[in-house]
Amino acid sequence: MSTTRETWQAERAEQPELDETGMWPGLELDVSIVVPVQSGDAEVREVVEALGAELARENRTFEVIFVFDGVAGRAWEEVQKLRRDFPNKVRTIHFKNPFGESVCLSAAVEKARGRYLVTSPQYVQVDPVELRPMLAALDAGADFVTPWRSPRIDPWLNRLQSAAFNLVIRQIIRMDFHDLNCYFRAIRRRVLEDVAVYGDMYRYLPVIAYRQGYRVVEVKVRHLKEWGGTGVFGLGIYTRRFLDILAVTFLTRFTLKQLRFFGTIVGVFGLTGLAICTHMTIQKFWFDQAISGRPLLLLGVLMIVLGVQVLGFGLVGEIIIFSQARNLKEYRIERIYEAEGPIEADGPPDGGGDA
Repeated sequence: MSTTRETWQAERAEQPELDETGMWPGLELDVSIVVPVQSGDAEVREVVEALGAELARENRTFEVIFVFDGVAGRAWEEVQKLRRDFPNKVRTIHFKNPFGESVCLSAAVEKARGRYLVTSPQYVQVDPVELRPMLAALDAGADFVTPWRSPRIDPWLNRLQSAAFNLVIRQIIRMDFHDLNCYFRAIRRRVLEDVAVYGDMYRYLPVIAYRQGYRVVEVKVRHLKEWGGTGVFGLGIYTRRFLDILAVTFLTRFTLKQLRFFGTIVGVFGLTGLAICTHMTIQKFWFDQAISGRPLLLLGVLMIVLGVQVLGFGLVGEIIIFSQARNLKEYRIERIYEAEGPIEADGPPDGGGDA
């Protein structure tokens, strides 16, 4: 990596010094690499040298932003060495307490100077050469490039669970993404400025970006390494994944149509309760059977009451959406064609029209 280091040092002499806020005045970069660090054993130097060398070969200016999520250890010491060696290449953000990848990403976006952002794990997970087609896709007009590790090199049990998770996602959300568990992504800066990221939503960023009208492209990448244990994930993880999928489904399909979502639940509860109560009524008046105090009758009444309550939630949500409709925007405009402008023979770009 000596040649790469000499190249970076030559670039350093041509760049302005950082100001007191840690920003480069008047300087926009091609790429900002964002690396959330959640382990003291993170391979920070390997990430900088591998990805930096590839970007240098592509003649792209870049920076690497390490966001330490409440950790220190050897990785922190190594990053300080990198900062001293390449102050115009390596920057750090440190949290006292862990907040998760979503907060790390949001904090880095506020400080990043790159037109494109590349999110990377804290180790070299994917062959750095894959940056070329991913950035080329952004140059060609894509807004978000999500990877598809193929073939996978991690244990077969992990691959099986990941494949099942992505299959469920595709069936529920109706999008053809194959590897939402890989966070080596290339994104236009404006996407992360527009899309709200919180909780575990970083995992579903391609889905949310696609639903908001951005062009999302999937690119196959070469898998090099995988951290983490082998085995069946715990019940808590499966529960969180299920709740995440439910949340993403609601946010992407029913945010402005809440009564439709709650109406489905109302139908299940209400019709079930109505069927039970109808059955009990028939037994009472046609077969002269006593129904007072029977658990089945109480269950039917409870289901009807729950249905009415859920319907109330949906109506309240619709009232809120109606009152705030002027401040809400579910779409983004790709391009506006003025009447005075030239007529383009190729028509609108792939993926939609003007909105």
